[in-house]
Amino acid sequence: MLIIPVKEGENIDRALKRYKRKFDRTKTMRNLRARKQYTKPSVAKRAQKIKASYIQRLRTQEEIG
Repeated sequence: MLIIPVKEGENIDRALKRYKRKFDRTKTMRNLRARKQYTKPSVAKRAQKIKASYIQRLRTQEEIG
């Protein structure tokens, strides 16, 4: 549970912005969406390898050109 202390005389919009930022940093929604459906470890590992190769390809292209 996230607790955001609101200071005396602080604007509610500012407190909401702090709450949203803190919520995003905890990656709660990302975890919930990932847990909605089961992914086999082999599939997760394959996706991780594909992502790594894509990033590597981008870095080599950036290095060359």
